[in-house]
Amino acid sequence: MKKYLGDNKKKVAVFISGNGSNLLNIIKFSLTKKSPISVKLIISNNKSAKGLKYSKIYNIKKKIITFRHKSSIELLLTILSKNNISLVLLAGFMKILPKEFIKNFKGKILNIHPSLLPKYKGLDTHARVIKNKEKYTGCTVHYVNFKLDSGKIIIQKRVKISKRDDPKSLAKKVLKQEHKIYPKAILKLFN
Repeated sequence: MKKYLGDNKKKVAVFISGNGSNLLNIIKFSLTKKSPISVKLIISNNKSAKGLKYSKIYNIKKKIITFRHKSSIELLLTILSKNNISLVLLAGFMKILPKEFIKNFKGKILNIHPSLLPKYKGLDTHARVIKNKEKYTGCTVHYVNFKLDSGKIIIQKRVKISKRDDPKSLAKKVLKQEHKIYPKAILKLFN
């Protein structure tokens, strides 16, 4: 296993919209010796995102970008460039990235999605999985491309659905696995 020292770690930006549990998981992973990344920036489209508190706790720069105006893409690209960001990690980011942004960061944006893609793209995955009486669901880390939840899959983890599961309990089970596979997907990129 390679050991990465502070200076040769790849600088990443993590995009969030909510609680930031995957963000916290990524930050903790980035602080380990085996991690090839260093979280330098937290971007959110939601100024009330609870996950923004981690910027203060871990002394990481944060920026709020609403993506309402075309100029916000220019601003975002400038911020990422100034901070030498080489990889963008989406972690509960509930906004579809504009095509111009994806074009500029092609092959350098990862997302985690709470289903076994290509099944159940988009929102409300847990409710849809239960409604369709699936036996398994899971989570997927994939590259971001121009189509929603359609990029090349890096890693997946299957989760068994019990008869007692509801969308909330299933979301908890899947989130536990998300926290395990996101770091594995990042390691896969650099090894």
